[in-house]
Amino acid sequence: MHVPDGFIDAPVSIAAGVAAAGAVAISLRGARRELDERTAPLAGLVAAFIFAVQMLNFPVAAGTSGHLLGGALAAILVGPYTGVLCVSVVLLMQGILFADGGLTALGVNVSVMGVVTVVVAYAIFRGLLKVLPPTRRSVTAAAFTGALLSVPAAATAFTAIYAVGGTTDVPVGKVFTAMVGVHVLIGVGEAAITAATVGAVLAVRPDLVHGARGLTAPLKLRVAGEMVDAPAAAPAPAAARSNRTVWATGLVTALVLAGFVSFYASASPDGLEKVAADKGIDQKAEEHAAAGSPLADYSVKDVTDARLSGGLAGVIGVGVTVVVGTGIFWTVRRRRAQDPAATPTATPVA
Repeated sequence: MHVPDGFIDAPVSIAAGVAAAGAVAISLRGARRELDERTAPLAGLVAAFIFAVQMLNFPVAAGTSGHLLGGALAAILVGPYTGVLCVSVVLLMQGILFADGGLTALGVNVSVMGVVTVVVAYAIFRGLLKVLPPTRRSVTAAAFTGALLSVPAAATAFTAIYAVGGTTDVPVGKVFTAMVGVHVLIGVGEAAITAATVGAVLAVRPDLVHGARGLTAPLKLRVAGEMVDAPAAAPAPAAARSNRTVWATGLVTALVLAGFVSFYASASPDGLEKVAADKGIDQKAEEHAAAGSPLADYSVKDVTDARLSGGLAGVIGVGVTVVVGTGIFWTVRRRRAQDPAATPTATPVA
C-alpha cells in the first residue's frame, strides 16, 4: 500500500507529513517506556523482519497481490510506540534506497501504514485480551484479529486522505469500495503472518512479547491461612544469553526471506497499485525522486541476473534496516536510562 508521489496533492501531503512527524515524536517519547536492554535489539530485528516480509507479495485475487503492512506485528511484539517507529524506519529505508513509496508521500505512508495500523490493531488486541482467558492461545487469536482488521482500516484511511487531497476526479465511493474490498483479502494474509510470528516467539520466549506481558498469574502460597503472591523468581542468567540466539535466528530468517524466498513472490501489482490502475487514480503519478538509486525496484544496478540482483538488494535492505533501526532504538533506550523522570525510584516502606 505504498502511496507514490502524485496521488495526493501538495497541501494534504504536507499536512500528512506534519501529522506523521508528530506521531513519530510522540512515539519516540513513548518508546522510552517500552525499550530496555532486551527489547531494543529485538525492535531493530522486528523492523528488518517487516522489511523482508514486505518483499513477499502473495496473490489475493485475479491479477492482484498483497504484502504485510507490519503495524500489528510490531505493536504486539515490541509495543505500540516502538511499533510506529519500526514501520516508519522501514518506510524511510524503502523510500530512500528502493524508490518504493513516494518521498513527498512519506507522511501519508507513515500515517496510513504505520500509525493507523498500529493504533487499530493494538486497540483491538488489548480489548480482546480483556475478555479472553489469559493464555498464549488468546494472545495469538487476538493478534490475528487485530492484524486482520488493521489492513482495511488502513485502506479506509487512505480513502479519506484521497477524498480530501486526491489529484484525480475518481468518485470516492468507488475508491472506497475497491480499496476496502481487496484489502480485506490482504488482511487475511496479514493476520496469518502476524499470528504465526507472534505464536513462534511466544513458544520460545514469551517474555519478549510486549503484548503478552502480565498474562501469567503469580504463583500463590498459603501463609497463615491466607493466599499471598509468591516472591518473583530471579531471572535465569541463561535468559539474557538466549536473546542472542533469538536475535540471530530472526536475522537469518529475514535474510533468507529477502535474499532467496522473495524471488518467488507474486509479480502482480499490490492492492493499491491494482485499484489505482483500474480506477484511474494513477493518472498524475510522478516518477520517484530516487528512481536512479542503485537499489531502485529492489534490484542491484548493473547486476544482470534477476535472481542475484533481487537477492542482493533484499540482503542489503535487511542489513541497513537492522543497523539503522537498532541504532535508533538503542539511542532511545539510553535516553530513557539518562532521564531521571523515566527511572523508577525506590519508595521506603515504614
